[in-house]
Amino acid sequence: MRRARRDDRGAAAVEFALVVPVLLLIVLGIAELGRAYHVQTTLSGAARAGVRVMALENDDRAARTAARSAAGGLALTNTQISVTPTSCDRTGSAPAQTATVTITYPLDLIGGVLGDSITLTGTGVMRCNG
Repeated sequence: MRRARRDDRGAAAVEFALVVPVLLLIVLGIAELGRAYHVQTTLSGAARAGVRVMALENDDRAARTAARSAAGGLALTNTQISVTPTSCDRTGSAPAQTATVTITYPLDLIGGVLGDSITLTGTGVMRCNG
């Protein structure tokens, strides 16, 4: 009877050693997914803030500045922020156009299981001149 208990403890240790890597992968995956979702929502909010400034002030530099300041802790550069069109001026009797701010951001992944990085994109669209 005693010997059977000792053998069971060894089997439990082997089972634990087999299950722990899978559980750690699941936990890391959940953490990475949560971090990616947080960055994605931050990018979307920053793009909305930038396009709001572009649509109302008609200034692409101010739109980029607003997007960078709304991005919080993300270090965005001007090359990552695309503003189209560069001017919201109406031409003749053409209907009001829309302004679009698109932010692309490479997110470095911690675990490396899903790859080194993924590119996230936040987009904001608003009619020019409010």
